[in-house]
Amino acid sequence: MKRLTVDKSSVVMGIFIVVAVIYWVRLFQLQILDERYTIDARSNAIRNKVQYPGRGLILDRNGQIMVYNEAVYDLMVIPGQVEDADWALLADLLELDEEGVKERFKKARAYSRHAQSVFEKQISKETYGRLQEYLYRFPGFYVQSRTLRRYIRPVASHVLGDVGEVNESELRSDPYYQLGDYIGKSGLEKHYEKALRGRKGVKVVMVDVLNREKGSYKDGAFDTAAVAGEELYTTLDAGLQEYAEQLMQGKRGSIVAIEPATGEVLALVSAPTYDPNLLVGRIRSRNYGNLLSDVQKPLFNRALMAYYPPGSIFKLPQALIGLQEKVIVPGSGFACDKTLVGCHAHPDARSVAEGVMTSCNPYFYQVFRRIIMQGKDPNRFVDSRMGLEEWNRYIGSFGLGKRLEIDLPDVKSGFIPDAAYYDRYYGRNQWAFSTIYSLSIGQGEIGLIPLQMANLAAIMANRGYYITPHLVRAIGESKRKPDLDLEPHRLPIDRKYFEPVVEGMYGAVHFPGGTARRAWLDSIAVCGKTGTSENPHGEDHAVFIGFAPRENPRIAISVFLENSGFGGTWAAPMASLLIEKYLTGKVKRTQLERQVREFTIYTVDAQGRVTGPPAH
Repeated sequence: MKRLTVDKSSVVMGIFIVVAVIYWVRLFQLQILDERYTIDARSNAIRNKVQYPGRGLILDRNGQIMVYNEAVYDLMVIPGQVEDADWALLADLLELDEEGVKERFKKARAYSRHAQSVFEKQISKETYGRLQEYLYRFPGFYVQSRTLRRYIRPVASHVLGDVGEVNESELRSDPYYQLGDYIGKSGLEKHYEKALRGRKGVKVVMVDVLNREKGSYKDGAFDTAAVAGEELYTTLDAGLQEYAEQLMQGKRGSIVAIEPATGEVLALVSAPTYDPNLLVGRIRSRNYGNLLSDVQKPLFNRALMAYYPPGSIFKLPQALIGLQEKVIVPGSGFACDKTLVGCHAHPDARSVAEGVMTSCNPYFYQVFRRIIMQGKDPNRFVDSRMGLEEWNRYIGSFGLGKRLEIDLPDVKSGFIPDAAYYDRYYGRNQWAFSTIYSLSIGQGEIGLIPLQMANLAAIMANRGYYITPHLVRAIGESKRKPDLDLEPHRLPIDRKYFEPVVEGMYGAVHFPGGTARRAWLDSIAVCGKTGTSENPHGEDHAVFIGFAPRENPRIAISVFLENSGFGGTWAAPMASLLIEKYLTGKVKRTQLERQVREFTIYTVDAQGRVTGPPAH
């Protein structure tokens, strides 16, 4: 029997012929027998329209909306689809210069002939209406809807932050964004960008030769829905925030209020401030430039970024460290010896409580000297070094000299000098207590930010611990907790030592001779401490920290007023008004309120000229 032999090359050739016949038959069917595909190919184009999600709303602690969205429109262009456009008509419709319109198109084409880009952003509803009538004359152009942020109350600009167009660096760092997209630039908008932004979708639509949309391609089979951003439930009390900003008009400085038991920030004010609506939409660039050049520096967030000498409020941790180190006892008394350091007139302090109440400078000179020079080494330089290193360990536990991880960007750490700092400045074994004694009363090289001052007040209210200050309680519909460290930070100081210091803070407000008498509030036990922060550029700064009520405190607060003199004059009564507002819901002391409102350190006339000390 003969074996049948098959030429392999013939088999391969046969397969190619069969495949070619199948393709030719299918092509004949599509092009000749079924006209639908020919008609659609000639009359339709496919367009991918990005579906921008609405950013998440931002609400205050009581559920009041602070930030919402408003619909606007962008005119988009795909340069490769643009034919001979009537640039004069387009310029007229957009109320722009014709040459400027042509230049925009050149830039869009240089970016990409096939990718969509924004031709004119945030056009008005009226302009959108006019465009709709003529859009068929501009193939390659279409309108894309998106949203802009709006603010119900013109407050909390430094907290809420703003949204702006992505820059080149942001485009490179995150592939989610495309040219023309928007991103949180500051504040909560920046810190919680990924939660707030949502997720973009895509709608694939058919467009005819007249640039008119004819509906979804393949009944939406290739569409993806946009997912709205998540809501932020903040810790702010919008009413308290607004009232605090009203009291700070015409002043420079900061107010920070915290709920001590939780670390939730009730209000955070940097003054002067600005209306957050100024940094929305097409006016953003112009207004940002104006704010940036303003001599009062309204964009600078003093609450988180300004370093100030704390002055006499720093006597609180000095007293606590001295008690814990057992270099003093609650009943320790010292004479008000002005040959050691200057002080105001008052009786000698016979206890820690009286030292705090009268804010005696020589008293805390003696306390600090005992902390630093404990006789652990016969060499005074070495002894001072050992004392300062131990003192630094205590001070760091108060959250001073380190960054408090609040959920906002650009927070500073303040500055607490250590032994290494003085070694660099003076040389090793070339400094002692006599070199650094100004630290005893919160002067010298110390610098705190107002947030740290408010946190110090919260530590006193809690008698020995704090929870990192934060501004968001929950995120999204599920009310999930933000990724924050909310565990109590406990100080290495026994709770019992807080009582004599708190007694002194209570006496400062309620007893004759107290430095914070103007913080007194009927029926509410306010505990406070005043301070005067030395300012080499002019009038000293005023500071007050405190909390209320004395038992089970609900609010801890810091008020820092630049160029305002003694802390008890204006900072203390302002804090008292804010405590009254928060705890009772209203302010009865209208005369005091009027006095605080009328006190200003600068004014701005109708021509925008500023009268008053310059900002630093």
